[in-house]
Amino acid sequence: MNPISGSDLGPEQHGPKVSVIIPAYQSVGYIAQALNSVFRQTFTDFEVIVVNDGSPETDVLESILEFYSSRIVYMKQENRGPSGARNTGILQARGKYVAFLDSDDYWLPEHLENQITLLESDPSLSLVYADCILIKDSIPDGTAFSLEPQSRPVTLDALLEWCCTPFTSSSVATRDAVISAGLFDETMRRCEDFDLWVRMALLGCRMDYRHAPQVCHRLGNGLSANHLLMKESCRELYEKLRNNPILSAGQRAIVERMTTRIHMDYQVERVKVSLLAEHYSDALAAAQMARGLFDSWKLRTAIIGLRSAPRFSRRSYQLYERFVEVKNRKRYVQRVKALALPALTNVVSHLATPEGSR
Repeated sequence: MNPISGSDLGPEQHGPKVSVIIPAYQSVGYIAQALNSVFRQTFTDFEVIVVNDGSPETDVLESILEFYSSRIVYMKQENRGPSGARNTGILQARGKYVAFLDSDDYWLPEHLENQITLLESDPSLSLVYADCILIKDSIPDGTAFSLEPQSRPVTLDALLEWCCTPFTSSSVATRDAVISAGLFDETMRRCEDFDLWVRMALLGCRMDYRHAPQVCHRLGNGLSANHLLMKESCRELYEKLRNNPILSAGQRAIVERMTTRIHMDYQVERVKVSLLAEHYSDALAAAQMARGLFDSWKLRTAIIGLRSAPRFSRRSYQLYERFVEVKNRKRYVQRVKALALPALTNVVSHLATPEGSR
C-alpha cells in the first residue's frame, strides 16, 4: 500500500466536512473494527486519514488496510508517538472539523452526526466530546462519565479541576482552533490530549459535551494503561502550567492545589508498585513523601507496616486488592444491565471483520 500525498487529494474547497484521524501503531488486532465503525456512521461527509506511526507490524497493517484502500488516506512516517501521528493527520486534513479516533477504540453509528449537529447548532463552539462505554475483556464495564462526572460549563477552570475531561476518541474539533492552539505537543507521550484542550481553553475556545455514550474504549490498552507514568506526565503538565502568565489568580490557586493532589497520587501509586515488586525501602520513601503532602490514617498505617512488617504489608495489600476486585465485579453486573448490552452487542458484531463495513 502506497502512502497518499497531499497533491493527490484535490483542492481544499471540494473537501469533506470532517476529517477522521486514526494513528496506527501496533494496532492490527483492532484497526479493522475502528475503521468499520467509521464507515457505518449515519453522517457520511468525511474522509479518513490513517497515519502509520512507524509501526513494527507494517506489513500486516498494510494488508488489512488494503481492503479499505479506496476509502482512506494512508500516510506512513517514522515513529513520533500519538501526538506526532495526530499532527500529521491534522495538517493533511481537508475538513473543517477533525474527529479523533484511536485505533483500539470504535464509535457507535450516530457519533459523528450527533457531534456535528452539536457543533453547528452553536458556531461559537470549537470542541465537543461525549461519554464513552468502557470495554474490559470485550465486555462493557461502565461508562467514563460514571467514573468522572462532568459539569457544565466546560471552562478552563473546569478543565484544570477535572470537572470536565474530554476523551480523545469522542472529541470533534474545528481544525483551525486545534492549529491555532499549537497542535499536540510531540514531546509528550501521555496526557498530550489534556494539554491541548487546556491550551485551546486558554485561547478562549468554547467546548461542550453530550451525556450519551457514543464511543467504546478498551481499558488496559495503549500508553494510558501505565498508571504510574500517566500520573508522572500529569504532574509534569501541571508544573508547566504553574509558570503560565495567562492564568488568573484563581486559576493559579487551582493549579497549585491540583499539583499537590497529583504529586500525592503519584507517590501513593509508587507505594503500590514498589510494594508489589518487593522494593520495600522505595515503598516506604514514597509513603513518607505522600504523607508530607497530605496526612491521613491510611498513610500513617502504611508507614508503620512498611517499617515493622513489610512482607505482611505486601500480603495484606494483595488480599485487599482481591477484595476490591470482587466488590467491583458485583457493581459491574449492575452497570452492564444499565448499558443496554444486547443493543451494543449487535453493533459490535457488525464491526468485527472487514466484511462488516460493506
